[in-house]
Amino acid sequence: MIQSQLSFCMPIFKFRSLPLAATAIVFAVTLSGCGQGSNQASAPPPPPVTVAQPVKRVVTDWDEFTGRFDAVQQVQIRNRVTGFVKSIEFKDGDIVHTGDLLYVIDPRQYEAVAEQAQGQLLDAQARVTLAQRELERASSLVKTDAVSQSVVDQRTQQLQTAQAVAVQAEGTLKRAQLDVEFTKVRAPIAGRISRHLVTVGNLVQGSESGATLLTSIVSMDPIHLYFDMDEAVYIKNSRLWFEGKRPSSRDTPNPVQIFLAGDLKPSHQGKMDFIDNRLDVGTGTLRGRAVVDNPDLSILPGQFARVRVLGSAPYEALLLPDSAIATDQSRKIVFVVNDDDTVSAKPVVLGPIDDGLRVVREGLKPTDRVIIEGIQRARIGAKVAPHPPTPTNAG
Repeated sequence: MIQSQLSFCMPIFKFRSLPLAATAIVFAVTLSGCGQGSNQASAPPPPPVTVAQPVKRVVTDWDEFTGRFDAVQQVQIRNRVTGFVKSIEFKDGDIVHTGDLLYVIDPRQYEAVAEQAQGQLLDAQARVTLAQRELERASSLVKTDAVSQSVVDQRTQQLQTAQAVAVQAEGTLKRAQLDVEFTKVRAPIAGRISRHLVTVGNLVQGSESGATLLTSIVSMDPIHLYFDMDEAVYIKNSRLWFEGKRPSSRDTPNPVQIFLAGDLKPSHQGKMDFIDNRLDVGTGTLRGRAVVDNPDLSILPGQFARVRVLGSAPYEALLLPDSAIATDQSRKIVFVVNDDDTVSAKPVVLGPIDDGLRVVREGLKPTDRVIIEGIQRARIGAKVAPHPPTPTNAG
């Protein structure tokens, strides 16, 4: 075995032609050179890692919640008079406008009552005219003592009675005309209408307490987004308001960003317009509301969304990609390359993600060389071969 190793490492010498002492010297030198080469080959070079300094820019914090859309206006359509449905004048699910005709209830009985009230009013007006003429004659005769003053008083009282009857008849006519008008059910608001709940030929009740539900309408543009914030967020925002670092959503329409299902970026913008006056004692949350423009009517009441509400004033921050952050038990750390290319770990306090990068609130300096790729090859105290990111990785 020794002979094979020697033949591998040593060049071929003709020992017989050299003296014994010279042969021993050559043998020792050759073995020494072979051993040194083996030790150098066994020491690996420092592992390559990609390092970069933190990105420094102005950011804004956002508080994120889950919310649900609801209509600004919603109306249940009920008839105000009793009768049989004569026709339906809308298509289920259509967009309707204020004043559009929706249902027609058979108006004939109400038109007859209105004509009767019209006749009663004409009769009362005729009586008023007659009473006025008789009063005028009595007033002229009392001047010549042809009639007594009591006759004039009687004529005056008869005129007042006739006028009162005329007022009553006029009110009866207006009520009858209203009933005729109510036989045409119209849209009180603009929005999207639901399906018809009553078909033609059915009897519908028009009492104030038990009126028949015909359909419903919800407004679409703009639309409200309701969400609940926890008590900690409310206290944080209140503290920022007292310190003058964030305007209150009670008196300022702070901006909000809306993420619909499947959105990776905000697809809609809105603004705050309401904060409730008390916390829910059952959940410890405070109800907030944003108003969102919905010009294409793509958002429906009842739809869920993620909403981001302004959580701070703009401030300057350091940011890193999430790939540069590791977890050490209960804390977050980053690996930093020192001036001598050795690795050390720094605990950091993280903030939210802003445009794909993570905000680092504490623990990092702008000049730190942070390992952003290859942290699995880095060991604390060991040397590494740092290199800057490629243009693709940096971008």
